[in-house]
Amino acid sequence: MANDRSVSGLELWRWRQNALAAAKAADVPLTEVDWLLQEVAGLDRLTLRLESYKDWPEIKLKLPLPELNQLWQRRLQERLPVQYVTGIAPWRHFKLKVSPAVLIPRPETECLIDLAIASSQRLKTLGNVNSPSVLHWADLGTGSGALAIGLADTFPDATIHALDKSPAALDMARENAQTLGFANRINFYRGSWFAPLEHLKGKLSGMISNPPYIPSEMVPSLQPEVTKHEPHLALDGGTDGLDCIRHLVEKAPEYLRPGGVWLIEMMAGQADAVADLLQHQGNYDEIQIFSDLEGVDRFALAYRC
Repeated sequence: MANDRSVSGLELWRWRQNALAAAKAADVPLTEVDWLLQEVAGLDRLTLRLESYKDWPEIKLKLPLPELNQLWQRRLQERLPVQYVTGIAPWRHFKLKVSPAVLIPRPETECLIDLAIASSQRLKTLGNVNSPSVLHWADLGTGSGALAIGLADTFPDATIHALDKSPAALDMARENAQTLGFANRINFYRGSWFAPLEHLKGKLSGMISNPPYIPSEMVPSLQPEVTKHEPHLALDGGTDGLDCIRHLVEKAPEYLRPGGVWLIEMMAGQADAVADLLQHQGNYDEIQIFSDLEGVDRFALAYRC
């Protein structure tokens, strides 16, 4: 029945108090409780902080309270990420649908879009006389579609090409693109890295990727939220974490236009190795390393010679 999803403000207040106490005991960030209630109950942060909802006669939830409680217990006991609990991950100014089929998009990855924006002046010179505004960007290993959607939002005149090996990830990326109004701007392909883009050799204005970059032996020692629930296909970068990055360094010059952008995220401690790979490949210039908001060298950018 519809009212199975309705609770009184007092009931929800009691649930929140218990959830906060359980989060503290389990060493889970207390902020996750209110983030969850914002998504499930539609309450804003101020209402939750002031507890002004406590006297409301009825609050409609997106799912019954017992089901919400079961999901919260999974968060605590199985370390299920809260984004998988709600099925939603906020990223830039979007809300993306996520599941264990895709890596949860992190706030630091938003910086890749900012770096793409910063390179946009150079991109304006990539067109030819007949089609000066035609830009093609590839998002390699798109997962939830976050980067592809960010690019489509940022470059309204560009065509975005999003690839992933996982059918489930592609389905989710397509759904996110459809929901957010970018379905007609993004082409989706199933395949490994550049393999489905033979028709775009020498035509890409830019490529962007958040590839697997964790050394294989480190994956089991990551936070349980990551190693138990997020797809290892999107995490494991081989013995030294650089297998996928090496491939992107080696193959991208075949697909990028002269002056095209090569842009990736990497792990702390990999910057020197990635810069060396780009330098020794011989087809890149203006190689640059950028830090994330924590000051960690996290991103590499270069241009096709």
